[in-house]
Amino acid sequence: MTSKVIYSLYIDIQNPVSHFANKNKFNDNYEWLLNKQKKYSELCGVEYKHFTYDNQFIKYSKKFNENISEYNIINFYKIYLMYKLAKEYDEILYLDLDVIPVTDLNFFEEWDLSKGIAVMSEEWRLRDHHRTRHNVRSPLAKYWNAYALLGYSKEVFNTGIIGANKESLKELDYFKDFDKTLERMKQLINDDFWPEDIRNLFGYDNETIFACRIKKYQQLFGTGWHHFMDKWSFIPKGTKFVHCISKDFEYVRNWCEKNSL
Repeated sequence: MTSKVIYSLYIDIQNPVSHFANKNKFNDNYEWLLNKQKKYSELCGVEYKHFTYDNQFIKYSKKFNENISEYNIINFYKIYLMYKLAKEYDEILYLDLDVIPVTDLNFFEEWDLSKGIAVMSEEWRLRDHHRTRHNVRSPLAKYWNAYALLGYSKEVFNTGIIGANKESLKELDYFKDFDKTLERMKQLINDDFWPEDIRNLFGYDNETIFACRIKKYQQLFGTGWHHFMDKWSFIPKGTKFVHCISKDFEYVRNWCEKNSL
């Protein structure tokens, strides 16, 4: 019998940088977000695991130097946890805590994870880059960071929702030569070969490494399984998972109440 698990992660950052200024919204809605994911796990008939700031995270974070922010460490940690869980489970679904399931469909029945990692491409956001404010987490930043690391263009991804089995994770081999990759990222940040506006986008980004490593995948975008709620608070018909990038949790809560979810 195939063993399955859904997991999430929340570390309450003590000194949040600007792109994590919404931590209070997380804290105010923490129990509701957690319960929505727990209920979805029960619907799928699988175990739910939630990771927080503990000794395991403290030990993991000590592997990184002072140049790498706690925010970036957390994003590497969520991938580390996926590999750790793969030692015990055959199929894994990761959800950022700001992902709210609003469906009664079982992810593990709807997606054949033997075909590869299920993840959302951000190519559509990259094409819209001329209207996007850029930072080190923007699609354009991921694109150029991956380009600089590889020497050629690479598709970019959002890892707020990831479905994978242990075979695909082994193929991904995310942490292969990890220290060397981080050192290369450090070099790029300080490499004046690149124009300053591009170099300012470089950083220690977990999704950049993901893009460099991934070989095969299934895209979630366009299916409703990864609705990216950012600029506008709107949930279209057919949505399964709401990724509340805007942190407008009040809108999602009211929408769920209105639709008896």
